[in-house]
Amino acid sequence: MDLGIKGRTAIVCAASSGLGRACAKALAGEGVDVVINARTAETLEEAAAEIRAHAPDVTVTTVVGSVTEPDVREKLVRAAREVDILVNNAGGPPPGDYRDWDRDVWIAAIDQNLLAAVELIKLTADDMAARGFGRIVNITSSAVRVPIPVIGLSNATRAALTNFVFGLVPQYSGKGVTINNLLPGPFDTGRLRNSKDITKHLTGNAVAGRVGDPDEMGAMCAFLCSRHAGYLTGQNILMDGGLYPGSF
Repeated sequence: MDLGIKGRTAIVCAASSGLGRACAKALAGEGVDVVINARTAETLEEAAAEIRAHAPDVTVTTVVGSVTEPDVREKLVRAAREVDILVNNAGGPPPGDYRDWDRDVWIAAIDQNLLAAVELIKLTADDMAARGFGRIVNITSSAVRVPIPVIGLSNATRAALTNFVFGLVPQYSGKGVTINNLLPGPFDTGRLRNSKDITKHLTGNAVAGRVGDPDEMGAMCAFLCSRHAGYLTGQNILMDGGLYPGSF
């Protein structure tokens, strides 16, 4: 299927590894020029090299830094020039016991998993609407549907982003701009491999009998950004291998 987005330009955050990298690679494979971001230059350049090898005809631009910083967000938008697609993504806050989280820990989580995405939407959505095309995909977490006890910071901030962006949908749905959330469950990423508590919670009753391949998430992200998904907006797309224990 031709997704109809060749020649578009996308910003993909936290794209040096895992789900962000897979999304950037999938978009590039559809002919989308990508501006990718991460905090570590070495791993970001490794990701850029892989994407260029996968899709040699597209432009891959790297912007190093944390999207919690205003100047990094502005550099991303300037590098893209005209942003057609925005994929908001950020590593989750650390797991732990809420009794140990002081105000500074909470503010850091809010900056990382809520406000950075809001500010990037603010920098791009109106221009998308003015041109009549835009796709915003926020990678959040299955914890939006079923909170995970050990990652309370993520539960709170990602749920807040979900409700905020759904409030924006009516402003943009008639202007060619869609806003959707992707809710990953257990995927084969460094965060899952490196956190025993999260791994145990997510894989102890894995209905699918496996964790997800990041490329599966990338393919779904690319479809949500396609011309075929113009009537799909304001949705939480849950990708968890059947773990969610309900029909609604």
